[in-house]
Amino acid sequence: MRYGLVVPVVWLYEAVLTPIGHGLGRVYRALLVPAGRGIAAAIGWVLTALFVWPLAALWRYVLVPLALAAAWLVEHLVVRPLAWTYRELLTPLGHGLTWLLELLARGIAAAGSGLWAAVEWLVLTLLVAPLGLLYRRVLAPVGREIAAAFGVAWRIAGYISRAVGRAIAWLAWHLVGAPVTWAYRAVCTPVGHFVRDAVWAPAKRAAVETGRAARSALRTARETVARARRDAWRALVGGPAAPEPREPGSPLARTLGSTTTVPSAAPGPEISLLGEKNAERG
Repeated sequence: MRYGLVVPVVWLYEAVLTPIGHGLGRVYRALLVPAGRGIAAAIGWVLTALFVWPLAALWRYVLVPLALAAAWLVEHLVVRPLAWTYRELLTPLGHGLTWLLELLARGIAAAGSGLWAAVEWLVLTLLVAPLGLLYRRVLAPVGREIAAAFGVAWRIAGYISRAVGRAIAWLAWHLVGAPVTWAYRAVCTPVGHFVRDAVWAPAKRAAVETGRAARSALRTARETVARARRDAWRALVGGPAAPEPREPGSPLARTLGSTTTVPSAAPGPEISLLGEKNAERG
């Protein structure tokens, strides 16, 4: 049992499996680890080139200038005109109106209804008409220009973002999607089929056959040990001899001229003796 099973298994482990394991470990450390690091670095560079740099460029060269331009437009077209209008027109008008109201109040108190008509004319002439002119000539055109500028900037930003998105999608497909698809179809799939058909299936069959042979050897060893134990017990204690296992299909030995079977007797001929008696009579 030792030289039939244990020694070959130990030799297989020491002479075949151990060098194969050491070789696979060296291949992993020498090839797969640097290849994995290189692939990871390449993927990081590709992701940076595809996502980080385009987004940074979009933010730096498109969105920031658009925001600065919008802020400049708002400041020069809305804030400054409104501040100038408030400082140069509304404040003097307010002061003048205050003075006029005080004067009109004094005039109304003194003159009555004639002065009221004059106050109305003055209010219409000095307040309502300038405010209406200011709204029609300044505020309405400035508001329309600001709205048009915002609309144009929004459309330009939409066109730029759409073009950048299409460019990123095209680069992602041609730099990542298409090579990965080609590598899977042209490299990984044939290699997987080759490994499955040429390595895995024979190894599986060999393992199954080895398991069967090992189970058969173990069963034979158990039967041998059990038989030796029974023989040793019978030799020490005594008892009837156990029948030896006979080969399947072999007939029991029987004596000549008798049907009684004797295990230790020589087997008789299978030809009947009736033919010999007939031959003697003839």
